[in-house]
Amino acid sequence: MKMDSDLLHSPAVGLAEEEEADMNDWKLPLAFMKKRHSEKIEGSKALAQSWRMKDRMKTVSVALVLCLNVGVDPPDVVKTSPCARLECWIDPLSMSPQKALETIGANLQKQYENWQPRARYKQSLDPTVDEVKKLCTSLRRNAKEERVLFHYNGHGVPRPTVNGEIWVFNKNYTQYIPLSIYDLQTWMGSPSIFVYDCSNAGIIVKSFKQFALQREQELEVAAINPSHPLAQMPLPPSMKNCIQLAACEASELLPMNPDLPADLFTSCLTTPIKIALRWFCMQKSAKLVPGVTLDLIEKIPGRLNDRRTPLGELNWIFTAITDTIAWNVLPRDLFQKLFRQDLLVASLFRNFLLAERIMRSYNCTPVSSPRLPPTYMHAMWQAWDLAVDICLSQLPTIIEEGTAFRSLRGAQGRWWTAEVPAHWSGVTDRSLHRRSLKTEEDEHSPFFAEQLTAFQVWLTMGVENRNPPEQLPIVLQVLLSQVHRLRALDLLGRFLDLGPWAVSLALSVGIFPYVLKLLQSSARELRPLLVFIWAKILAVDSSCQADLVKDNGHKYFLSVLADSYMPAEHRTMAVFILAVIVNSYNTGQEACLQGNLIANCLEQLSDPHPLLRQWVAICLGRIWQNFDPARWCGVRDSAHEKLYTLLSDPIPEVRCAAVFALGTFVGNSAERTDHSTTIDHNVAMMLAQLINDGSPVVRKELVVALSHLVVQYESNFCTVALQFIEEEKNYTVPSPANTAEPGNLTPVRDSPAIPRLRSVNSYTNIRAATTARNLNKSLQNLNLNEEGGPAAFSPGNLSTSSSASSTLGSPDNDEYILSFETIDKMRRVSSYSSLNSLIGVSFNSVYTQIWRVLLHLAADPFPEVSDLAMKVLNSIAYKATMNARPQRILDSGSLTQSAPASPTSKGTHIHQAGGSPPMPSTSSSSLTNEVPKPPAREQTSTRPPYTPTLGGQAPHSHQFPRTRKMFDKGPEQAGEDGDEPGGHRNYICPALQTGLCDWSAKYFAQPVMKIPEEHDLESQVRMERQWRFLRNTRVRRQSRGITQRGVSRLDDQIFINRNPGVPSVVKFHPFNTCIAVADKDSICFWDWEKGERLDYFYNGNPRYTRITAMEYLNGHDCSLLLTATDDGALRIWKNFADQKNPEMVTAWQGLSDMLPTTRGQPSSSAHSLARRVSIYLDRSKQGGAGMVVDWEQETGLLMTSGDVRVIRIWDTDREMKVQDIPTGADSCVTSLSCDSQRSLIVAGLGDGSVRVFDRRMGPNECRVMTYREHGAWVVKAHLQKETDGHIISVSVNGDVRFFEPRTPDSINVLQTVKGLTALDIHPQANLFACGSMNQFIAVYNANGDVISNIKYYDGFMGQRIGAISCLAFHPYWPHLAVGSNDYYMSIYSAEKRLR
Repeated sequence: MKMDSDLLHSPAVGLAEEEEADMNDWKLPLAFMKKRHSEKIEGSKALAQSWRMKDRMKTVSVALVLCLNVGVDPPDVVKTSPCARLECWIDPLSMSPQKALETIGANLQKQYENWQPRARYKQSLDPTVDEVKKLCTSLRRNAKEERVLFHYNGHGVPRPTVNGEIWVFNKNYTQYIPLSIYDLQTWMGSPSIFVYDCSNAGIIVKSFKQFALQREQELEVAAINPSHPLAQMPLPPSMKNCIQLAACEASELLPMNPDLPADLFTSCLTTPIKIALRWFCMQKSAKLVPGVTLDLIEKIPGRLNDRRTPLGELNWIFTAITDTIAWNVLPRDLFQKLFRQDLLVASLFRNFLLAERIMRSYNCTPVSSPRLPPTYMHAMWQAWDLAVDICLSQLPTIIEEGTAFRSLRGAQGRWWTAEVPAHWSGVTDRSLHRRSLKTEEDEHSPFFAEQLTAFQVWLTMGVENRNPPEQLPIVLQVLLSQVHRLRALDLLGRFLDLGPWAVSLALSVGIFPYVLKLLQSSARELRPLLVFIWAKILAVDSSCQADLVKDNGHKYFLSVLADSYMPAEHRTMAVFILAVIVNSYNTGQEACLQGNLIANCLEQLSDPHPLLRQWVAICLGRIWQNFDPARWCGVRDSAHEKLYTLLSDPIPEVRCAAVFALGTFVGNSAERTDHSTTIDHNVAMMLAQLINDGSPVVRKELVVALSHLVVQYESNFCTVALQFIEEEKNYTVPSPANTAEPGNLTPVRDSPAIPRLRSVNSYTNIRAATTARNLNKSLQNLNLNEEGGPAAFSPGNLSTSSSASSTLGSPDNDEYILSFETIDKMRRVSSYSSLNSLIGVSFNSVYTQIWRVLLHLAADPFPEVSDLAMKVLNSIAYKATMNARPQRILDSGSLTQSAPASPTSKGTHIHQAGGSPPMPSTSSSSLTNEVPKPPAREQTSTRPPYTPTLGGQAPHSHQFPRTRKMFDKGPEQAGEDGDEPGGHRNYICPALQTGLCDWSAKYFAQPVMKIPEEHDLESQVRMERQWRFLRNTRVRRQSRGITQRGVSRLDDQIFINRNPGVPSVVKFHPFNTCIAVADKDSICFWDWEKGERLDYFYNGNPRYTRITAMEYLNGHDCSLLLTATDDGALRIWKNFADQKNPEMVTAWQGLSDMLPTTRGQPSSSAHSLARRVSIYLDRSKQGGAGMVVDWEQETGLLMTSGDVRVIRIWDTDREMKVQDIPTGADSCVTSLSCDSQRSLIVAGLGDGSVRVFDRRMGPNECRVMTYREHGAWVVKAHLQKETDGHIISVSVNGDVRFFEPRTPDSINVLQTVKGLTALDIHPQANLFACGSMNQFIAVYNANGDVISNIKYYDGFMGQRIGAISCLAFHPYWPHLAVGSNDYYMSIYSAEKRLR
């Protein structure tokens, strides 16, 4: 053995080495820490999207009621002199009263038409009550359900009364006539909007609400009392949907300042820019802009609706600012209702914000219903003042230069030569290309650029949880500007990347129509941005698929996907968008099929970008899902054959997507031809090869894909199912209870301990280990035949491991027709008995093979996989048995029977264990007479913790649910439910889906630009990792100090405790004070420093299997525990030994077809020592090494072997088998050790040979050395990790041999104790320890000298230790853990003072 003296370096060198070791921890790859391992595979919870206006409205009719009575002032208002005169910017005294009235009416109509040109306008000038009634009722009649606007100007009549009346005239204009608001409500109906421009207007708003309330109460009374007069009348409309805008509060008069118009409120609502500029000039601050007069303002060139002109751009800025103020101040639903539902209402409310600002400066408070929070002091008004200031400061120059605006598009034009995008105005954008972007930006008003900068600051500088950016509505407006569009889209994309909340926010602002319209643009530079934005939108709200197809938006993404110059990331987003468009949407499927989507996708299947490959496969799977034309298009392009290559893709998610695509390919329900059946069979056989894929997500998808096939060929599968059930019935074997030797029972525990039963998330129903571990009579169901013979099977044959018990009780199932035992038995019968007798379906038919695959998957070690497979099998078994019965009565003979294998009635056993009463059948079948009902209702039941039945034994606790429903009907009618024609076809379909596609789509909804937490130096995750790596360094340094001084004795007992089960494997955590102790099927965790038990949970392996190996993965960081059982199954656990629930991260069949070794009836003379030892260790399992593993953290490779003839290497990153190395021996592998630096694997075998393999070489030449010096079973073979490390191997005869890998003979031999049952070698300290069946432990140093001999426990009056079942050294500390057959677990250390 290589001595550690080389490590005695100078302290400085030691320190440098420690720092390097610390760095190595950072470099080590982590296994099973991807999202698919840490997250539940399901889509994100759909956020309720409220951005779509459910009831978009139009204001279709407008009543303009003007009561001016020009020249006659009303009696109750004393006007100043001079006084405000202008109505609609016209001085009524400048012309005859009648003409003035008509001109004002016409002007008011024009002002409104600027905002809503398509409405019907009706003027009523100085009207009577009847005229108003006639006008309102006719407008309501024409408008039907749409909105009507009632504009009332009461400047020529008295103020409104407290009784809720406004004034109009009599026919001769000799008196004022009151008009009740109650009547007005009746005539106008709902929905309506009212604008009141008169003094004391707030009174009307109050009266309106009182009358509305009065109506509601009257309606309630009428509803209760049918004799009420209102009950006979048609229901009047509710006034809740009515909107009111009033010029002032109930006690206020309108301003009379002669510089202002008399209808200031109307001016603000209908000509906001004009009044805003006038008001700006009247402020003191306007004196800072020299040369600007009220007259000059009238001369600002341009049109309001042309954004290329100064006036148009001011209007555009005003819209952006008022929209932004409203969005930031109003509650979201109110904003949607007032600013997004109706164009005219939105304009009036935007302008109302200006009215509030201007009129409050004259001590007038405009009122609205619904009431808005005050906005007149909002900071964005300052941005408006700045924009007006910049505009007006240039005005004198422009006027002096001449008013021809077109000639001013050069340098003097400064900022208002902005181009209007062709997509909106139809104007060509040639001029944009004529000028560089730079000059264009110089010419533009700085407002939008500055607001984008503010938005950018918010994006880059803000903290995680903060208020939404107030500039969001402005970004929306900027999309209209070609100059800033690229930057706006970029910032918008970055905002949407913050998460689903940001997407919802942007949609609620109203981004959708803008980005939809932009898809008509041909600009290449917009493509990456638009694809990104659309991917974000569709990841959050997939309902947009219909809008895209309607506007031909899908063509945009088809062209991006087909563009080979596009980076893979953008093509991935494009194909994701297309996958959403075709998802369960027939119109989308048709549109994309015509757009050549299938050919486009097939070309990209071999792209190096894995996410693109994944989404291309998902997109294909979705386009032909229940859409036959696409399937046949796929057949013509050999799509299924091209997808086969992805089934061996290194990325599990890509394999998964390929399985999904092939599953929907065979899952079409259209008519079948011979051609399509052949294709289906080919696909099925290709899929069947994934049965032992290392990733459970792939196997889950496989079950769903095969279930599509099962649904398609139901009758064929029913035939196969019946034959398997028949075969299982006839196939009986002697029970091991009768044939086993007397010593075949493990001693019953003194104090039965139940593993901790807090819920284990990954297990639908965590199953407790059985309380009494004796192999009681219930084992008869497992048919373990220990005898040799043609039909021998034994635990080693069972290449699966049950998680089905969790299935049987999973909450969404009713009772199953096939129990796990039956399925397991069928699986084994199908593998090992002559099935040639099957009639009707040939032995090797596709259906038989697929049935076998499903049987195999029903016993998958990962519970979710087996749950799904059990559903499929039971669905078919149910139908098969239903169809096979001539009558509808489920008597005891109607289902296939299997004779009880022992005097005990199986049925009674089953039901006592399961907790429901035995069934009224004479001899209960293993196909329990429980018929699953179609899942008409979803039942969710949480299972109570398991408590063992009386007597401490729960024979079937693994195979049956903890709780069962009582039969609500007798068994004879139980079948009725499922027999409705076609009612049962859905037993599989809707329930069976894995959620993979929705889970994959979450990637696009989550931030992709954000630094991952583990790379963020300030994050908690990073800090915790740093702490762990420092701890690791400390452990390495301190332990090395001890081992370098030499260990002279190792017998100080620092821990002892009674384990709940007989320890069979023990493993120290490399860096913390935790030790894992496995018994047959559970794992216990102890803190050896504090002496506390941390955790105890059930591993989930079937009871005929046992745990034979454990490894810590990622021990340097976030530790996971790997357990290997002797049926070849591997399970990985997390969250153990802490306060959380243990969770299964993944599980897979590491080795299939574990072979029986040295089995057969034992004869007293033929006992070899190895056999005696192995029987002693675990008498319930005779011979066989079980499964042995070795883990390489540096490469992420897991070596597995055992009772097989190969060493199988798994790549945990790819979750697939990468290599099978044949051992070339006829016996099992008992020990594995590997060295990643040299790519060597050393295997110790049951025949005493030690074999060395170089995994870089081909399977035939990779065995580079075989040593045959041991005469018996090799207990341990260890390869030292140094570059010239030796091989140390030990056999049960106690001979320790040292080999140099390059030489054919041993370089040293030491003899230790005989009857060796366990041995371990300390990797650092040159020690090895042997445990004997003769109840002692010997610890040796490198020279073979015994440094400690341990025979008795400390304390306990020196009780003798039991036969040693397992032992292990700590990887660093000089600690030795020992487990013995008397349930005790002890740890010995070098002298305590060294620790």
